[in-house]
Amino acid sequence: QVQLVESGGGLVQPGGSLRLSCAASGSIARLNAMGWYRQAPGKQREWVATITSGGSTNYADSVKDRFTISRDNAKNTVFLQMNSLKPEDTAVYYCNADVVRVGVLYGYPYWGQGTRVTVSS
Repeated sequence: QVQLVESGGGLVQPGGSLRLSCAASGSIARLNAMGWYRQAPGKQREWVATITSGGSTNYADSVKDRFTISRDNAKNTVFLQMNSLKPEDTAVYYCNADVVRVGVLYGYPYWGQGTRVTVSS
């Protein structure tokens, strides 16, 4: 099986920073694109950022120039550096990865359990 485990969430004041991590483990042959999503209270889950296996990145307009996604392929880990945080960034943040399992030809999306980020004074 495959597990994605997020960490790094917490309470931070507006203007502050947090760094989220997501480590993938299990029967993994290859990790394709990895990304972050978030779900604010009472709202649908929304895409935040994606990074390909080659390191290309894309961001939602709402976080562009404030958030940076990166990955460590050797450790099967993806990060989200969040700067200049705003109250509207408050949400549960979920890690997503397209995982090719050992012995399987195609990728399949896996999700972490989420980590809560609260931006408040």
